Amino acid sequence: MSSSRTRSATFVALAAAAAVTLTACGGGDSDTSSKSSKDNKDKTSDAATHTVRDAMGDVKVPDSPKRVVVLDTDALDSAVTLGVTPVGASTVVEEAPFSTYLPEDKLKGIKPIGVIGEPNLEAINALKPDLILGSKVRYEKHYKSLSAIAPTVFSETTGPTWRKNFDLHADALGQKNEAKKVVSDYEAHIKRLTDALGGPAEAKKTKVGFVRFIEGADTRLYLNDTFVGSILKDLQVGRPANQDTDGFSLDVSPEQIDKANADVVFYSTYGDPKKAKETQTTGGPLWKKLDAVKNKKTYKVDDNLWMLGIGYTGAGMILDEMEKSYGGAAE
Repeated sequence: MSSSRTRSATFVALAAAAAVTLTACGGGDSDTSSKSSKDNKDKTSDAATHTVRDAMGDVKVPDSPKRVVVLDTDALDSAVTLGVTPVGASTVVEEAPFSTYLPEDKLKGIKPIGVIGEPNLEAINALKPDLILGSKVRYEKHYKSLSAIAPTVFSETTGPTWRKNFDLHADALGQKNEAKKVVSDYEAHIKRLTDALGGPAEAKKTKVGFVRFIEGADTRLYLNDTFVGSILKDLQVGRPANQDTDGFSLDVSPEQIDKANADVVFYSTYGDPKKAKETQTTGGPLWKKLDAVKNKKTYKVDDNLWMLGIGYTGAGMILDEMEKSYGGAAE
């Protein structure tokens, strides 16, 4: 493998690992120049505006923002889904790609403005944004400085609230009408797959689980308060009793993988399969005793997409993968 491909793979792996963390990231705050802030505010005041209620209160934003900076991966998905190319976006690690699942042509021209949780305020200010989208959980400490640069809209958190966050982003972007079609298309996609599974009643009879092997950590069985968990809930499929609960994940060792028992298992791997204990676990006797394994209903999926695709575009691509594997097998 070439050095550039190796470097890209490393970025993707690091990004996928960081994407599942819903706690606020570190990073110091700093001041922006009063002149630049005043210039940005003056530009906002010259345009037609509307008020958005977000996690921080009421925010007056331009009706049609032209220069948008996004601080989280779900905000990037929202913007691209609605046909908006941001002028700036965060990366999970320095020099990492903004996304590996969103179309490359939709990301052209975007400038990096720091890593997630640690915004480069000077870089953001230099882009002269008229709107900044982020989350309170990661950026509350920077809110004052960001708001001095441009109107700043924060969701409360990321992950399982992705649909609510999308509605907030659409409102801030002045794209509420366009958002209705996106939601409608997703709901139609959900219905199509649920119907392929025999309808809600039949879908509920099948227990579906998601397993993630992680280099440097225990294996995770994903619960309901996750992006993946929310999609499974939308599909109205059944869930194993130990995973059909509030929370983020049930962490297990290879010796406890029997807790992943389900009729259907989707799984992904972050990092090296051996170091993540995927090879050891899936080659062991406990894995082979899982109902899904015995019935050949285990499906390995793209870790980067399923962990970073937090939005309607990402969710649609996940449904496509499910439709080709699980949905197709159910027909």
